[in-house]
Amino acid sequence: MELSELTVRSFANLLGSDAPAPGGGSAAALESALGAALSAMVSALTLGRKKYEEYQELAREACAETTKLKEQLLAAMEHDTEVFNNFGAAMAMPKQTPEEKAARSAAMQSALIACTESPYQIMVLSVQALELTDKLLGKTNANALSDLGVSALSLGTGLRGAWLNVLINVGGIKDEAAANHYRTDGKALLEKGMALSEEIYRKVEAAL
Repeated sequence: MELSELTVRSFANLLGSDAPAPGGGSAAALESALGAALSAMVSALTLGRKKYEEYQELAREACAETTKLKEQLLAAMEHDTEVFNNFGAAMAMPKQTPEEKAARSAAMQSALIACTESPYQIMVLSVQALELTDKLLGKTNANALSDLGVSALSLGTGLRGAWLNVLINVGGIKDEAAANHYRTDGKALLEKGMALSEEIYRKVEAAL
């Protein structure tokens, strides 16, 4: 069964077990998926309201986009566990002969890049959701304003969690160009996303 099909309790129990996956990467993806879902909810609660007539197109587009991002982040939750398991399988490959060692090393490097790309993509999606959430401030149902704040916090947490998963994997990548890409572009995403998350939260708190 896919992780997203589990009950909340079942997923939490699995996360808290001695199984190495799902772990922090999948948890980060879920955290951001919840944030995107909250922004979709706020947009949906704005649609059809005369008070927000001038923002209907924004709400409609944001609802569709954040819903799409939520689904992509839920898929990323599944994918992160899958690539971790693939890395474990690569580590378990035989290493008795030079040929076996070379094959194992190549498989591990390929899996390690996948394990770094996965949380990096969670960061990309989280920042996209934060950008949409920022656009909604002051233009959506005021009764759900606090939900935008929680969305920003959730997306910020998912973003930072994904960054930690990039960092723990990138050090083992031998391809310097790939490693530099993840470090440099990942840090830029982190800084951009966290600035948005904190700004949205401050504005929401001040308005309540």
